[in-house]
Amino acid sequence: MARAELGRFLRDRREALRPGDVGLPAGPRRRTPGLRREEVAGLASMSVEYYARLEQARGPQPSRRILDALTGALRLDPAERSHLFRLAGTAPAAPPGPSRRVRPYVAELLHRVDAAAVVTSAAYDVIAHNPLASALLPDLRTQPNLARRRFLGGPVHGGAAEEFGHIAVGRLRAAADRYPHDAHLAALLADLRASEEFRHVWDLNPVRAPGHRSKTITHPRLGPLHVDCDVLAVPDDDQQVVFITAAPGSPSARALRELARVV
Repeated sequence: MARAELGRFLRDRREALRPGDVGLPAGPRRRTPGLRREEVAGLASMSVEYYARLEQARGPQPSRRILDALTGALRLDPAERSHLFRLAGTAPAAPPGPSRRVRPYVAELLHRVDAAAVVTSAAYDVIAHNPLASALLPDLRTQPNLARRRFLGGPVHGGAAEEFGHIAVGRLRAAADRYPHDAHLAALLADLRASEEFRHVWDLNPVRAPGHRSKTITHPRLGPLHVDCDVLAVPDDDQQVVFITAAPGSPSARALRELARVV
């Protein structure tokens, strides 16, 4: 256990947070940056004395429960969580389930690009999207899971649909291996097994890398739109950002510009 490095890491992360980052009121002017020790201790459900001893490199080796509590209190991302466990001399347990927290810079990116864009979790839930994506896919709020839409949303045809089916199953199989105890993912897979096609593709055990692909989206007002989908991975959170565009000068590109004007 690297006590001095652990204490320094905890202190650095505590001082980097503002009360608003963790849902606390700012209160009167603070003499030191970041959160107070008692605030972190309260968020982690531990005594202030115990937390102070960890920061001062005087504490005992923290348990996994304590480390997970500190992960939540300090809003650590997966890479920081793994680093915390290593400093404490403990092998990190697998995260309990796919992350649904979207990093601020990813959320900001959605509104800076000239394209429809969505963020998907490892379970293919759409956990963030920009206004153009909402206009292009108007049922996102009621049907936010792309795998469920693909396999349980009615008949689909064409090579692009088949390709996405294999990509989706490959990603879901990987998620099932990483998050074996996640109830939401288990319920999704149980529902998807009602699809004969899903069961068939699952048994093939496909391995497909996400990347560029083309597909046709049928918009309720504009009709069929031929679009390109490009994926940006956010590996620390096991998430993907999908950008949806159309070939410049094409009728579909003009339709997307029309949608963009009204959102």
